[in-house]
Amino acid sequence: MTITNLPAIRACRPAWNKGRIVGQKRPLKPKHVWAIRVRLELAENHRDLALFNMAIDSKLRGCDLVKLKVVDVMASGQIKERASVLQSKTQKPVRFEISEGTRASVAKWMEAELMVGSEYLWPGRFHERLHISTRLYARIVRDWVTSIGIEASAYGTHSIRCTKVTQIYKKAGNLRAVQLLLGHTKMDSTV
Repeated sequence: MTITNLPAIRACRPAWNKGRIVGQKRPLKPKHVWAIRVRLELAENHRDLALFNMAIDSKLRGCDLVKLKVVDVMASGQIKERASVLQSKTQKPVRFEISEGTRASVAKWMEAELMVGSEYLWPGRFHERLHISTRLYARIVRDWVTSIGIEASAYGTHSIRCTKVTQIYKKAGNLRAVQLLLGHTKMDSTV
C-alpha cells in the first residue's frame, strides 16, 4: 500500500493579523486624554467630545457604551452625577460617576437636532440602526488616536475603558477597587 503525498495548501490571501499588533492594548496616558479633549473642543465636535468623556468616566465596554440610553444618564432634565448600567457580558449592574466636564459635554450634545426624540445617547444615522455600532465606535477611537499623532494599532476601544482605572491603580494600588470599577467577576481578569 502506497501513501500519496497531497500537495501543500497555500493561503490565497495574507492573514488578517499580519503586521498588526494583536493582544492587549495599552491605556491612554493623561497627556493623550487631554490632547484628544482639546482637539475635540477646538473642532466643536460635541458628539465625539461627549462620547470620549463618557467612555473615560463610565469605564464601559464598547458594546455597552454605544447602547447607553438617554434615561440612563438623564433625569428630570439634568444629567445625573451617578449612573448605573447593566453590563451585557456579565449581566451585572455597574455604577459609575459622571464628572462635571462630562456632564457639561453631554448636556451640550443633548441640545443637538439629532438628539430630538432619540432613545439612545449615541443615535445612528439610519432608521434600522437605533444606535451607533461598535465598529463605528472603534473607527472613531482610531481617529482620536491618530489625530494626536500616536500609533493607532497600539490603542483600541479597550484602551479607553482601562485609562481611568490605570490612573486610579497607580495612585491607590488597590486591585480590588479596580475590579469593582471594571465590573469583573474574577480577580484574574482584572490582573
